[in-house]
Amino acid sequence: MPSERSSDVKFEIGHVLFIDIVGYSKLLINEQSEQIQTLRKIVRGTEQVRLAEAQGKLMRLPTGDGAALVFRTNVEAPALCALEISKELKNHSDLHVRMGIHSGPVNEVVDLNEQANIAGAGINIAQRVMDCGDAGHILVSKRVADDLEHYSQWRSLLHELGECEVKHGLRISLLNLYGDEAGNPELPEKFRQAKAKGQTAPGAAPAKSVAVLPFVNMSADKNDEYLSDGMTEELINALARVPGLRVPGRSSSFAFKGKNEDDIFRKVGEQLHVNAVLEGSVRKAGDKLRITAQLINVADGYHLWSEDYDGDVRDIFTFQSSVARRVVEALQIKLGVEAARALAKKPTENPEAHRLYLLGRY
Repeated sequence: MPSERSSDVKFEIGHVLFIDIVGYSKLLINEQSEQIQTLRKIVRGTEQVRLAEAQGKLMRLPTGDGAALVFRTNVEAPALCALEISKELKNHSDLHVRMGIHSGPVNEVVDLNEQANIAGAGINIAQRVMDCGDAGHILVSKRVADDLEHYSQWRSLLHELGECEVKHGLRISLLNLYGDEAGNPELPEKFRQAKAKGQTAPGAAPAKSVAVLPFVNMSADKNDEYLSDGMTEELINALARVPGLRVPGRSSSFAFKGKNEDDIFRKVGEQLHVNAVLEGSVRKAGDKLRITAQLINVADGYHLWSEDYDGDVRDIFTFQSSVARRVVEALQIKLGVEAARALAKKPTENPEAHRLYLLGRY
């Protein structure tokens, strides 16, 4: 029977940035002290830390060779902070740091020294995320990436890695956060080793997996591209709800927008770790709409399924559901009642409202 004190524990969602100095244990004591002081100065100098502290929305958890920063502001804060730190580290070539980001439950506790501290799954998972990286990496959990993808500025910085096995056999889906000025674009060593061994673990394509490439706007009016982009996003969201089916997120898929090399499907398969690719086009003429979709097997480039849909703009929800359902059937995935219902669910009953929503996002 739980004690009465356990009911007093109050959890909240914390946005955690876990930071670690790589190779810290191999340094001399004075070198360790110097690097910790340098890292502390860099962290304190970031805009995100200053803002969060001013609002009373930041907690620090020292870890000996680094720290965990728990932001209670917004999901972007740890990612923005990590980018600031990464940029500044370019001026400190002897300081090698890796970082991990996750959002999850945290709670304040009193430690053995009777000092206020913080604990919880949010911090534990952030550390596991970080542990999968090497020096310079900023790794992000899938949960955080899904939230960040709602903001356009993050989409080009998030790069899907696949799953990584961590402590206690837990498998976590990760993305690598990097750009021209920050982060490390190299594949982490854990993923390279698994790939070299031919394992189905980190970086390998699960048996049931599909990437939705951005549908092409074939309309005479190029301003109708919001429809093709919207169709792509809705299909990603719908297929991501199917149990047992792995679907890379929007940022990973849209990184291939406009690319049409001869071996594009092989590249998508290798980089996004999928066995199949869904592509298509949208053509709008007045109120008439034609959608073409085809599912490609990455291994040999052959079609698993293809179909054309003709109707008017009001039929777009029906088309989306039909395409998603046919993809699931082609991949031989059995749906339960709830999954089938979710796949057929419309985002709204008002097509015009949906059109205005997509237009606003575009």
